[in-house]
Amino acid sequence: MPVYTVSQVTRYIKESLERDSLLADLWVSGEASNVVRSAAGHTYFSLKEENTILRCVMFKGGSGGEHILDGSAISLHGRVSVYEVRGDLQCIADLARPEGMGERYLELERLKVQLEAEGLFEQSRKRPIPSFPQRVGVITSPTGAVWHDIQNVVGRRYPLVELVMAPCQVQGDNAAPTIIEAFDAMNEEPDIDVVILARGGGSTEELWPFNEEAVARAIYASKSPIISAVGHETNVTVADMVADLRAPTPSAAAELAVPDARELNERVIFNARALYQGVMQEIANRASGVQWSLSRMEMRKPDTTTRRQQVDDLLQGLVLRLGNALALHKQRLVGLDQRLGALDPAGVLRRGYATVSRVDTSAIVSDPSQVAPGDSIHVRVYQGEFDAKVTGDEKTSK
Repeated sequence: MPVYTVSQVTRYIKESLERDSLLADLWVSGEASNVVRSAAGHTYFSLKEENTILRCVMFKGGSGGEHILDGSAISLHGRVSVYEVRGDLQCIADLARPEGMGERYLELERLKVQLEAEGLFEQSRKRPIPSFPQRVGVITSPTGAVWHDIQNVVGRRYPLVELVMAPCQVQGDNAAPTIIEAFDAMNEEPDIDVVILARGGGSTEELWPFNEEAVARAIYASKSPIISAVGHETNVTVADMVADLRAPTPSAAAELAVPDARELNERVIFNARALYQGVMQEIANRASGVQWSLSRMEMRKPDTTTRRQQVDDLLQGLVLRLGNALALHKQRLVGLDQRLGALDPAGVLRRGYATVSRVDTSAIVSDPSQVAPGDSIHVRVYQGEFDAKVTGDEKTSK
């Protein structure tokens, strides 16, 4: 026969209890006692009835913990389990309400806790409403005043938008399925920018279809953002909590869904004026900057007048020096020319001298011994030249 450890037994009991569908999701009522709140925010207490006690705990984050007071009659929703460390049987509560509330209301509170835990109420998942929608869906009764009011508000504020109706019942036992069908039909419509879920005021019972879990999940699954306007401002349904935006009335929902054309026109005019003023101010600022830059350029501009005078003085000095140098070179050239003129044979001939050369050899005769009587010679004088013959034989040399 096998022998089990204490931990094995307590774990088996715990798992057996948690597999039980009744004990995993139950409501239990009784009188709270021995209430202790820990520093971590958990609440430990007992729920008793005559001589029977059930240990309970509500961890931080549970709903209705403020109703758990010593001696208070409360109803709890939770599950039964075992605390293995001490082997204690206990109820882990997630919702507490004062006893005496209706079963339907308690079920609604349980549904809110469940949907909140799943994230359907989470603000971070809520989608923004488009600023300039083109197609707006409306889920409501086609025969009520709500549809007429939404048409009037949209037609007055923003007649450019197209309204798409998905009819449904808004009260009664068969309302919830028709609301879900309307959401399915709206999801099939192309280019729906936002959907208004609307119903006029009514009692809690009349608004109950908008507290149904199936309706909440249809809103959560919608392809388009949802504006919920169910009942009056004081009526808050599960549909309002799941929707991306809640409006106090259907007419207010229509105002939130579309912009006001008159406000847009005024805004355009205001922005146009502001843009014009901004542009003109920018032009003035730029012109002032250009003028300031020109002034700085004028102040930093070099003194060209003085430089021009200096250049003129340099040019005049250069011209004078070049003139002097040219005159000096001219005088030197005249002197050289005179010296060359003195050495020019023609100049010698001009003074009456002549050059004599032999006709046969063209050799210059500079000595009488170079010729003999009868030799032909060529004589060149300043004005011309002629031939002659040597006749005498007298020879005189230097």
